[in-house]
Amino acid sequence: MSRPRLRAGLTPLRTSRDFRLLYASRTVIALGTQATEVALLVQAKQLTGSTVAVGLLGAVELVPLVVFGLYGGVLADRFDRRRLILVCEGALGCCAALLTLNALAAKPLVWPLYVVTGLMMAAAALQRPSLDATIPRVVPTDQLTAAAALLSMSQNVSFLAGTTLGGALAAGPGPEYVYGLDTVCFVVSFGFLWLVRPLPAPGARHQPEVGLRSIVAGFAYARGRQDLLGSYLADLAAMTLAYPNALFPFVAADLHAPWAVGLMFAAPSAGALAITVVSGWMGRVRRHGLAPDIAVALGCLVLAGAADMVSGIFRATLWNQTIPDRLRGRMAGLELLSYGVGPSVGQIRGGAVASVTSARFSLASGGLFCVGAVGLVCLLLPGFTRYRAQPGGAAGERDDGAQPGREP
Repeated sequence: MSRPRLRAGLTPLRTSRDFRLLYASRTVIALGTQATEVALLVQAKQLTGSTVAVGLLGAVELVPLVVFGLYGGVLADRFDRRRLILVCEGALGCCAALLTLNALAAKPLVWPLYVVTGLMMAAAALQRPSLDATIPRVVPTDQLTAAAALLSMSQNVSFLAGTTLGGALAAGPGPEYVYGLDTVCFVVSFGFLWLVRPLPAPGARHQPEVGLRSIVAGFAYARGRQDLLGSYLADLAAMTLAYPNALFPFVAADLHAPWAVGLMFAAPSAGALAITVVSGWMGRVRRHGLAPDIAVALGCLVLAGAADMVSGIFRATLWNQTIPDRLRGRMAGLELLSYGVGPSVGQIRGGAVASVTSARFSLASGGLFCVGAVGLVCLLLPGFTRYRAQPGGAAGERDDGAQPGREP
């Protein structure tokens, strides 16, 4: 394999001003968001000591994720995507500030963790389809794989820093420092997003009604494509059955290494980062045990993160190259369900199973069921396993008349 194929492609950063701004925004936000995710779990454990209570943080995310994710996809196909992103970014910043105020109280309350988590998920679910649908508008088709790898790389760097910092601060000085950091990150990110050019929806003839009919139309499109449907279901199975995050504080305690809870969150991103650094080869691809101690546990998580990142970059390329712009918002809403519902349900499953067995059994059984579920998806949807990207990275129809990634 030649050396250029083992380097990440930087062309999207050089050629697209708006991609650079989005890249900077997402990098900053990932740091604060991931630190807050760890702090929420650690604080819930500190206040309740219950695996079920910690797992329920995922439960409160489910309804807003489904409702607002699907509706956010419709809005992304109907209105200016930049404006939607900005409004949601402001709402998320306010939620982080509320968490800070609760953590600063003499006796922090448990219920605000659940209420604010639900509100944050609602805002994030409304925002995410617009963000995902924006990338193919600001990056040329033949650079989409490189763009996905670059975004993943920055997310993983921020995840590594955010989870490690979040775990250390939440378990040490206190979660209020984490939530304060997240608030600042949202302010900085809002500044970057403000500079992005307007991103109007496709032409009037393609703008959907803001209602149930548009959501149903998105489901109908996805149902007719086995490659998309298979990617959604495989990701959903992995996240639902093999998502271990809610168990990390308890596994770290079982292994007599509570100091390592932040590292356990960060380890999968270490493996994912290693893959994105050598991601140049991905643009040429057309086919898209139990730990006895903390060292082995971290090593397994690194390998899991590396495998997940290969899968994630190829999924993003498949979606971005083959979905028409007029449907990207709604398909991004469905995509959000595939990778968003899974972690929430996975936290519930992991916490519930661990409460009647053990954290280790919950992790092992989930992994085995995940392998079986993904195999079943491949068996039932042969179009998914047979998918090949078009030579040259040809995308699905572009119907907005725009030239992605071109500087004016």
